[in-house]
Parts: sequence; C-alpha cells; structure tokens
Amino acid sequence: MKRVLIRCGWLVTLDGKLGDFRNGELLLSGNRIEAVGRNLGAAADEVIDASDKIVMPGLVNAHMHTWQTGLRGIASEWMGPDYFKNVHGNLATLYKPEDNYLGNLIGALAQIDAGVTTLVDWCHNITHLEMAERAIDGLLDSGIRAVFAHGTAKPLNQKEGIPFTHVPHPRDRIEALRKGRLAGDDGRVTLAMAILGPSWSPWEVVEADIRLAREFGVVSSSHTRRGEDDILPRGYHLMAKAGLLGPDHNLVHGTTFDRADLDMIVDSGATLTSTALVELHHHIGDTMVAAYREAGGLPSLGIDVELFCSGQMFREMQAALLFARGKEVRNNALRGNSPLKTIPVRSREALEWATINGAQAFKLDGQIGTLTPGKKADIVMLRAGDVNMAPVYDPIYSIVEIAGAGNVDTVIVDGVVRKQNGKLTFAADVLRKRLDELAESAARIMREGNYRVATAPQ
Repeated sequence: MKRVLIRCGWLVTLDGKLGDFRNGELLLSGNRIEAVGRNLGAAADEVIDASDKIVMPGLVNAHMHTWQTGLRGIASEWMGPDYFKNVHGNLATLYKPEDNYLGNLIGALAQIDAGVTTLVDWCHNITHLEMAERAIDGLLDSGIRAVFAHGTAKPLNQKEGIPFTHVPHPRDRIEALRKGRLAGDDGRVTLAMAILGPSWSPWEVVEADIRLAREFGVVSSSHTRRGEDDILPRGYHLMAKAGLLGPDHNLVHGTTFDRADLDMIVDSGATLTSTALVELHHHIGDTMVAAYREAGGLPSLGIDVELFCSGQMFREMQAALLFARGKEVRNNALRGNSPLKTIPVRSREALEWATINGAQAFKLDGQIGTLTPGKKADIVMLRAGDVNMAPVYDPIYSIVEIAGAGNVDTVIVDGVVRKQNGKLTFAADVLRKRLDELAESAARIMREGNYRVATAPQ
C-alpha cells in the first residue's frame, strides 16, 4: 500500500485532540490517514512538499442540486415562484439520463476544483432508474466523494390526476440501488433519500418515506418551506412525536422556523442544513445558522441551486459566518445588553459548519471531516503565498475569511490526487468535450422548453 508523506506549512486538522500547528506532517497509507504530527520520521514512497501551503480537511457541500449545472446563473434575478414554474414546471421535465450525467460530472468537477471533497447530490428530477444510474455515473467519473440523495421529479402538472405531493418514494429504485452499486456505506459514493417531507406531502407519504429509508438503512433529507403553506402543518413535530424524526433525518432551509421548532430538531437528534446564499437571495425569514446554533444545533452548509448563486463553498461559508455574526450583534443590542466585547461567532465554527458538521449530518463523520488518523484521506491544500492570501498569521482566519476557490492548489479525495498545481487531473481533452456537451444539453432543454434567458438591456 502506497505511503505518502505531506510536509505542511500550516496543518489544520480540526481535530480537537490533535490541534492545528505550523510545520506539521501528514502520513497517508493508501486511502487513509495513518499519522499526524511533527517530524514523524516515517518512511514513504512519495513526499509532497506543501511547506508553502495550508493543509486542511476537504470541504463538505451538504446540499446541492447538481443536475442543474447546465443552467447556472439563469435565475440570478428570479424569485422563488419563478424557479418552480421554469424549472420543475418546464425544464426539468425535458431532462434525459445523459443530461443528468453531464450536469453531475461537470458540477462535481467544479466542486473539486473549488476545494470540496464531499458533495451531497440532492437529485430531485429522477423519473426512472436509468436517470439515477447516469447521475451516479457522473459522480463516480468525477472522482468526488458523494452522497447520492435519490429524489423524485416535481412536475407542476399532474399525471393521472395524482399530484407529485401525494406519491410515495419509489421502493423499486431504492431497492435496486441499495442492493446494487450503492449497497455499502464505505464506498466513495453512497446512498440517501431526498424525500418530500411534511412541507410537501401528507402524513401517509411522510410515514411511508421515512420507514422506507430506515428499512434500507439510509439517511433521509427533506426541504422545508413557509410553515403556513405546508401540506402537513407542524409536520416535523408530528414526526418527532411518532418517533420518525431522528439522527437519520436531515432538514434543509427552515427559514421560518421558530425556537420551538429548532429545539424540537435538536432534541430529536435530526440535523439542519442552511444554504445561506440562496436563502438570502429570496427566502422568507432568516437563514437559520445563528438561531440553530443558539438552540444547540450543529449547522451544516450547502450550495443548493447554482441557478441563483455561486457554487463555491468558500463564499457560502463566509456568507453564513457574516450573517451569524451580524445576527448575534443585533440580537444582543435588541436585548438591551452592553455592546459585545468579543466576537460572538468564532471563525473555527464556520469551518466546522463546512466540514465536520456536514459529514455528521450524513453519518460520515467517522470517515471524513477532520484530518484524524484512521479517517479517509480527503485533503485540500491552499497556496499561502498567493497575492490575496499572504501573509498568513492564523490559518483558520486565512481559510475562512480570506481564501477563495482560486487559492486551491491540491485536492486529494480518498487518497487520489484530483487536483494538483492548481489544475484538475481529469483528462483535459475529455473535460473540453464534456463541457461542450453540457452546453449543447442545456441549449436543447431550453429550446424544447421554449425558454429564453432574460438579459439586461444593452
């Protein structure tokens, strides 16, 4: 088994017992971390000189609809109803299996390029097994670690008189994937279920979907929306009372939740993922990072929809942190307290939101999220000497407040180098071809949907 020794300028492990330190060393054995420390004196087959770099755990994007990659940016001035009308009511219905493959491949490669090693692909345009299979192919071919969250299509027009909200998750597809290529939980791509949840379905569907997920031993995840519009009002409280809400369920958004809702989520052991950039774009209510944190939860972060915003997790992390800090400062003032003398949310917390907390939400924290011996070798190296980074005083500050995707030099996923010297290792000629195919795919979908991208006056 190949052993690789990384000599780090700054080593950020995010492991509280190991700490973060200057001039550390990281020893990899195959696809796992073998040792962390200083002057390990270890024999290695390869030595990587990262003495001018910050070495850190790979970022975890805990929620993204990667299949939409070909539609990036078209919704920059949309509101929420525009998204449902144009995407789920039109463009999504025109996707074919190969469109899913291209979106997932290019979208996942872009995530690697920007320092993400684990992607939760919330794939909610699946109408048959082949579409799911090709979406998984895209993730596998990219080299990223991924949770494939199998979702169902959301067409606004009903078929056979039954709205999508009243159709339980398809058992046959989950069974085929769980007993087939995604049978295990130790592979680079694993399975979850992207279910409707009580905001979008009645009790019988909620109960059926949760029980299906538990039968096959996978995490389930659901979107939340405005409470007064929920199909099942106070549905998450009903789930908690019935024992259907627990550590195996992940909620997304929750921007209208109150403290009682958040306490219920924390008490149940369920998790909440925020997508600050999209939520600040058009959601009613606040992004929940600050309030969920105050309730004792461990926030995780995701990109959500690249139609609205950047797919870069560094920007997502920075936005979430700034929102949380601002919220705490305002709350303190509204309570009539004296001005705060220390920052209310530390930078390290934000990095945890974008790494170990996302891993924990999908039961991967035993494998990834920190640079701990025994965990998978999912590692990112940032160029500390870049003109926008130097000088580095505290690597946590530099990662969270200063860095961007352009500073990502090297990305290792499952022990394999996927980006090196600032360039993806994916075959350049194949990438160019796939990018052209993605553009053709999106053009065809918009043409068939009679949709034209609105542009600003020239």
